[in-house]
Amino acid sequence: MVDTGYPRSPALMHGALVQLAEDLGTIVPLVITFQYNPAKVTRGFEPWNPFATDPQNQAAQSPLVQPFDPHETYGFELDLDATDDLAAGNPLAVTTGVASRIAALRKLIEPTEGVVGDLVASARALGGGAARQADRPAVPITLFVLGPGTIVPVRITSLSIEVTEFLPSLHPHMAKVTLALQVLTPDVFKCKQGTAISVAVAAYRFTKLQEDALALAAAAGGAAAIVSILPI
Repeated sequence: MVDTGYPRSPALMHGALVQLAEDLGTIVPLVITFQYNPAKVTRGFEPWNPFATDPQNQAAQSPLVQPFDPHETYGFELDLDATDDLAAGNPLAVTTGVASRIAALRKLIEPTEGVVGDLVASARALGGGAARQADRPAVPITLFVLGPGTIVPVRITSLSIEVTEFLPSLHPHMAKVTLALQVLTPDVFKCKQGTAISVAVAAYRFTKLQEDALALAAAAGGAAAIVSILPI
């Protein structure tokens, strides 16, 4: 969507990635707003395949069975550019270009328990806290927000960064970020609890409800066309 400058032009909505990090029981969101919305987004689906099960059990499987929501993925590129911030004299951009935005994106794939939680964990590890060291690290839940119609919990499965221009300090001035996301369905949270999980499940179901409503509207609008092509 392009802002034309006219007063009646619709407001430009920026997509975002929102990490729901829980810091001592409280969600402290890390919001990474897209500087420029991606020009293209690839959305993929992989339905459960009943024919890929044990051959001995295939006879008991219905060819139409679908016990889980299809695996859904998103892929897109983000452009990062410090030019406007440099022109405005932003001190962070003048010093490090887009390095802070790249660092924020990297945080999405690193295990964390929040600022305070990480500090406590580091102190325990320094003191030889064996019980804490035995815990398996985990990344917080991230929401992929692409307007009000798409708000889904995701796991980032791939992140690559191509720096296309540097500042004299060799900090990145411009960069292209390529992201691959796996949508997390409510099924994966069945044995887990927490505020972030409740928000993630609610977001997934809200987005699915909107898509179901749109599918129903499309079906209703195409009813006349279907009748016209039926051979009866």
